[in-house]
Amino acid sequence: MDTAVVGQQCWQEDVFRVLKQHGVKHVVYVPDIPHSTTIREAEADKEISAVVLTTEEEGIGYLAGAWLGGDRGVLLMQSSGVGNCINALALQCCTRFPLLMVVAMRGDWAELNPWQTPMGRATEKALTLMNVMTWRADDPKDVEPLLHGAATMAFNGGHACALLLGQRLIGEKQ
Repeated sequence: MDTAVVGQQCWQEDVFRVLKQHGVKHVVYVPDIPHSTTIREAEADKEISAVVLTTEEEGIGYLAGAWLGGDRGVLLMQSSGVGNCINALALQCCTRFPLLMVVAMRGDWAELNPWQTPMGRATEKALTLMNVMTWRADDPKDVEPLLHGAATMAFNGGHACALLLGQRLIGEKQ
């Protein structure tokens, strides 16, 4: 096993560990390979409801409902899904429920698919325009502290927060 694979598994396990530390009870997602470890661990955890979505914007409504019921959750998606969420993010802007998102970037460093590039370049700007605070992790050692900070600000401050997982972290598509 090479070091890149070992490092990748470590940061993916960090994501689930931080979510558990912050009392996340709902993991909603559109399946994507960089989130596969978190999804598998959420599905295996009896304290967590893992819900696959048809589209990413469904996750925002789902997490608003979970919060009204007293639970915390996270939305896992690819950067192309951020484009689907723009209108739904108005729900968080108007109600100020805590919203935590983990976004796997495409259209980023070493992207092979040119169709991914426009939304990849617009992801962080689009989130910022919708009042979502963002942090970007390109190094495995940054994932845990950045996600901890985002979760703290979301769940303790009622903010919308997103951790962007850069393609240099995720790895080059072959």
